[in-house]
Amino acid sequence: MNRNIRRRVLSAAVALAVCTVLPLPFSFAQAQTPAKPKVALVMKSLANEFFLTMETGAKDYQKHNASQFDLITNGIKDETDTANQIRIVEQMIVSKVDALIIAPADSKALVPVIKKAVDAGIIVVNIDNRLDPDVLKSKDLNVPFVGPDNRKGARKVGDYLAKRLKSGDDVAIIEGVSTTTNAQQRTAGFKDAMEAGGMKVVALQSGDWEIDKANAVAGQILNANPTVKALLCGNDNMALGAVSAIRAAGKAGKVQVVGYDNINAIKPMLKDGRVLATADQYAAKQAVFGIDVALKAIAGHKKQSELSGVVETPVELVTK
Repeated sequence: MNRNIRRRVLSAAVALAVCTVLPLPFSFAQAQTPAKPKVALVMKSLANEFFLTMETGAKDYQKHNASQFDLITNGIKDETDTANQIRIVEQMIVSKVDALIIAPADSKALVPVIKKAVDAGIIVVNIDNRLDPDVLKSKDLNVPFVGPDNRKGARKVGDYLAKRLKSGDDVAIIEGVSTTTNAQQRTAGFKDAMEAGGMKVVALQSGDWEIDKANAVAGQILNANPTVKALLCGNDNMALGAVSAIRAAGKAGKVQVVGYDNINAIKPMLKDGRVLATADQYAAKQAVFGIDVALKAIAGHKKQSELSGVVETPVELVTK
């Protein structure tokens, strides 16, 4: 064997030996082990204890199912920061998440960016605040909703209050962000209960889901309507603000307050009577159920248009 042939044979042998020792190319290894779905949970204001509870529940669920999916969580600064929530969704599209679980800050304004997400192949599931069905239809979108019947939940709270009032009593409603479906539905449930009990709704104003805004609104209502016997608040944050306004007006014990969400901060007030009742809509369960809907869709290779419409989650009256 001449020297050139011997050199080529030796080089081939070395190359073969190296191939048996080096790991498989990264791209080939990826092909053998499919990546876990990446799920994004986008909420409303993380200054609201309700959404912190939702985030904690989602993170705990992922921790116990770490081999099944990865989780990204994000939220906005306050309940009305719709523009920032839209930007967050756009970031998730760029990040190429596999699923988006969203509690929209606005039932209409988020629909266009959600269409972008669906067009990008992302499975979208709506939780907490339902997207407007007519706007979804106008965009030819099918987005499943996972959450409670807010009207039914508010009716339970309102009925409990009505038993402690008299027919003809004046009451007022402090509503959440007026462009959100859940705010509208809770107001409708409160009105249903007050009408059935014979009470008169003399004022309806938005507190934007926020403590400070509700405090100011409650003060205005009490000043303009000194005969008001109760304030029905669309969430517990606003109930906290209403309680402070009642105290400042010197009407503690004379005006009843009800809320919605059953956050931890409201529990001492339920105990001592400053708040009469609230509703527990199980924030963590909404997130977990929403994630499950998305993961099942991904596992079943389903398209957005093939997903089912509504998964109703529980809502229960909570009193002292």
